[in-house]
Amino acid sequence: MKHKKLTQNPLFLPLMCVLLVLAVNVVYDLAQGNAPWDFFVTVINDQGLLTGRLVTILNRGSEVAILAIGMTLVVSASAGTDISVGSVMSLCASFCCMLVAGFGVSSVENVAIPRLLLGLLGALVMGCICGAFNGALVAYLNIQPMVATLILWSAARAIGLLLCNNLIVYVRTDAYGVFGGYLKSLGGPIGQVLGFMPTPIIIAAVCIIVVSLVLKKTAMGMYIQSVGINKKASRIAGLNSKRIIFMCYLLCGLCAGIAGIVNSSRITSADANNIGLNMELDAILAVALGGNSLGGGKFNLAGSIIGAYTIQAITTTMYNLGVSSAVTPVFKAVVVIVIVAIQAPPVKAWVRKHVAVKSTGKEAARA
Repeated sequence: MKHKKLTQNPLFLPLMCVLLVLAVNVVYDLAQGNAPWDFFVTVINDQGLLTGRLVTILNRGSEVAILAIGMTLVVSASAGTDISVGSVMSLCASFCCMLVAGFGVSSVENVAIPRLLLGLLGALVMGCICGAFNGALVAYLNIQPMVATLILWSAARAIGLLLCNNLIVYVRTDAYGVFGGYLKSLGGPIGQVLGFMPTPIIIAAVCIIVVSLVLKKTAMGMYIQSVGINKKASRIAGLNSKRIIFMCYLLCGLCAGIAGIVNSSRITSADANNIGLNMELDAILAVALGGNSLGGGKFNLAGSIIGAYTIQAITTTMYNLGVSSAVTPVFKAVVVIVIVAIQAPPVKAWVRKHVAVKSTGKEAARA
């Protein structure tokens, strides 16, 4: 009975994937003659910054974790995916840097705080506009989610290039780089207390906590699942299904805007061609890896977050093993195939039948 409850837990699949990745790292360390706990070692270096392989995974996986928040809600409510989030990230980052540096300016080193705040706010507003555009097409025009988001998937990155005048806009200032670096560069009380922690980890944690509280302390989470399970029944019960789906896409766009700022801040520039490239695939994979059904309905946000960091752990592990970055997507494809196969109805039916036969055999043996 305990074994059955354990395997039916929504977090069973993502946690097993995490443990498998950790086991690979431990075996690799042992093969290299290192201690088995080297993967978990985190230290504060001479500059007062927290470093370590585990910290690197949490740091580099922050953007995918933020995207996974919005993607989870979109998948649950509309039974579809938003494939435009990577391009929207690029557009938001480009719009932010353009507002900070000015149109046609390729590099800026001194930025006034009000202008920086204007750029950050503009990026978030742009993300909301893109999310609202996708949500309107899906919720009010009943266009298939993949087809609706395909528009911005192809257009958003090009719009970002136009906003930057086909340039890579550099914002070489600590005030902007802090969002992808460390709070220590800001100084002051906050920099002294949290300066050792990578800022992307803090931003991702704040996003996760805020959304989790909203979903748990309000009825929003239940409404989203209800609409995802049966849109018509939810509407008959008094829920505004279209508005809920619209809000989910709006939030997904906002998450893409936040992730775009973080990604752009890492390189203190807006490279519209590369920011957020293929990250929509990682976000979708994170949702699936978290044990969530891509057919909508019930969702587990914690599973999606674990899935996002598991993807980054796989990528980091591949690099540590000496695997080329060009080959890494092959391993991700294998993970996708396994997850899709596990969630396939025939496989689930076969597992239930096998378990039922086994249980019947045990009861007969006892009798």
